[in-house]
Amino acid sequence: MSVSVMAFDLGTGGVKAAVFRSDGVCIAECIVPYQTFYPSPSRHEQRPLDWWDSVLKSLRTLLAEPAVDAQSVRAIAISGHSLGCVPLSDAGELLQEFTPIWSDGRAEQEAEAFFSKTDRLGWYRRTGNGFPASLYTLFKVLWLRRHEPDVFARTRTIIGTKDFINYRLTGRILTDHSYASGTGAYDLQAGRYCEELLAAAELDVGLFPDIVASTDVVGEVLPDVAAMLGLLRGVVVVAGGVDNSCMALGACTFAEGDAFSSMGSSSWLTVSSSQPLLDDRVWPYVFAHVVPGMFISATSIFSSGTSLNWVRDNLLPDIAERAAAAGRDVFDELFQMALASPRGAHGLVFLPALGGGTAFEGGPAVRGGFVGLDLRHDRADVMRATLEGIALGLRVALDELRRMTSVRAEMIMVGGGARSAIWRRIFADVFGCTILKTGIHQQATALGAAALALVGIGAWPDFQHIRALHVAENRTDPDPEAVSVYDAALNAYRLAAGQQLALSGPLSALRDLSS
Repeated sequence: MSVSVMAFDLGTGGVKAAVFRSDGVCIAECIVPYQTFYPSPSRHEQRPLDWWDSVLKSLRTLLAEPAVDAQSVRAIAISGHSLGCVPLSDAGELLQEFTPIWSDGRAEQEAEAFFSKTDRLGWYRRTGNGFPASLYTLFKVLWLRRHEPDVFARTRTIIGTKDFINYRLTGRILTDHSYASGTGAYDLQAGRYCEELLAAAELDVGLFPDIVASTDVVGEVLPDVAAMLGLLRGVVVVAGGVDNSCMALGACTFAEGDAFSSMGSSSWLTVSSSQPLLDDRVWPYVFAHVVPGMFISATSIFSSGTSLNWVRDNLLPDIAERAAAAGRDVFDELFQMALASPRGAHGLVFLPALGGGTAFEGGPAVRGGFVGLDLRHDRADVMRATLEGIALGLRVALDELRRMTSVRAEMIMVGGGARSAIWRRIFADVFGCTILKTGIHQQATALGAAALALVGIGAWPDFQHIRALHVAENRTDPDPEAVSVYDAALNAYRLAAGQQLALSGPLSALRDLSS
């Protein structure tokens, strides 16, 4: 009988579920959305039971597909969005209906209080946690202790997204190294929770779940759950990993110097290495890889797809309306419009930090904008500048990674942006490297989770088979004629970004007064 595994990618907007054969080929997939709630500007919450319901719904949907044989399913693996904070009681009961997700920044005061007694730079060097500190689980727990003391008093353990689903499937509470490395209390080099940091926070190390390898079997699916879903008894759940690491694995980034670019609502440049890439100026975000002995280090821009959507909705709404009426893809229309403008968009530069900046860019107070607008510019220039600005922002991030380590001259692109030949051309020219599009661009994270399951049950000896699955569909080499234009654009972008950083304080004050 053939063997298959099920992979679930718990993303910010919903779960992407897929079934993979033992040769790594995806035979069925579906997406089930869930909602994010924003009770205040800094609070971003989801219902853990919505994750569970979406996993169950997607699993039933997949098992109903003609290509899927429920009797062939041997394992389940889950990738989950990071920095979760789900409190459970001694009895394993969920203690809050709504819990903070990775982007929730409510714990800023708790982080500042912690760093009034603990060296911030030393914390970063030990943990590699380069996001704004308030996003990390440690500080969300401190917020819980301060603002919800009754809930905290009943809390036995704090787990994250995919580990909550693993618990509901198996009844066992565990995590893996990749997810633990996003808690704010994990020592990257030691590979365990840091008792010194937890002592500084006056928290017990037992509050966090035990750590196993990402390919370790957590347990079998509980008999009543298996019966409810139509799975055979004995289907196992492997530990899985954090979404960043699963995506890296699925995007062929697991050996020294491998790199990929992920284009979505936010966009990432990620490199794998045997040592974490720590830098006191850039603060790359470092996670333990799901691949033993490796780390993934990333730089990013937070508002790429979201900035593109803002331009679409607010500056070019008629294009979206016409595309919808004609049954065409709105982004195809927008990207074609951009081609009417030359490289460099007639001197218009776009800074995409509409949702705030990374630590390297100056933090949450930084904002974006169009720089160099004049009466010559038209809508095509605005669209071209938007695409180029996102690429230029990532080029700045890429240059920092290149300064820290050797990055291969070919880069796989995954995510929604990988579908556009126009955008791949812009990225190749701006990055000065070859951009590869393979058949696996939207499925990278699910493939990474599936690979963990296949290795975990012994169907694969290692992860090398992933490389054979990445058959290049398109190879975009940089155009030598673009060098002079994009060198000038990069210079202008860097200067404009510095000006936006200088303006971040006054503009923040203005926003407060005009809110």
